[in-house]
Amino acid sequence: MAAEPLIILASASPRRAELLELAGIPFNVAPADILEEPLPDEAAIPHALRLAEGKARTAAEREQSGRFFIGADTIVVLDGLIMGKPQDSDEARRMLAALSGRSHEVVTAYCVLDRARSVCVSRAVRTVVQFKELTAAEIERYVASGCPLDKAGAYAIQGGAAHFVREICGSYTNVVGLPTCELYETLQQLGALTP
Repeated sequence: MAAEPLIILASASPRRAELLELAGIPFNVAPADILEEPLPDEAAIPHALRLAEGKARTAAEREQSGRFFIGADTIVVLDGLIMGKPQDSDEARRMLAALSGRSHEVVTAYCVLDRARSVCVSRAVRTVVQFKELTAAEIERYVASGCPLDKAGAYAIQGGAAHFVREICGSYTNVVGLPTCELYETLQQLGALTP
């Protein structure tokens, strides 16, 4: 009988789970739902870091098994403003129109909490994404697909919006929702994975 994985992903995101699987990291899933609204005057990176740690800590408090808890949060930042998940189709249209033809940042913060040693390591990774000019018809088709409604900034690079992206500078997996290289290195440093 295989041992229970020591690593717990505090996220219901199938994209994050797929990235961990592709990296060969054994894990279980224990989603942690927390309020994701920014605090008054909270900047983008501190916001994402706070949420990532909150998710890791929530899962660690609730779960009986596991030692290393991974919390993550991805946000889109345009002109210094956080673009979260759209509340409805109209907001998704407005977000995509704002991103059209422009560069923005995707920030994914992650936190790895080692429950055995009460150690928490957090990091925020930034990737610059350049969109092409989007037509009204392209935006309408994408919104009609339903994909934007649970995505920060109303798009998923791996989910129907790949042709919107002209260029990225930085980690692709960060834009998907989990900077896999950086996270892998953190897990190695904490002893969760064999170097």
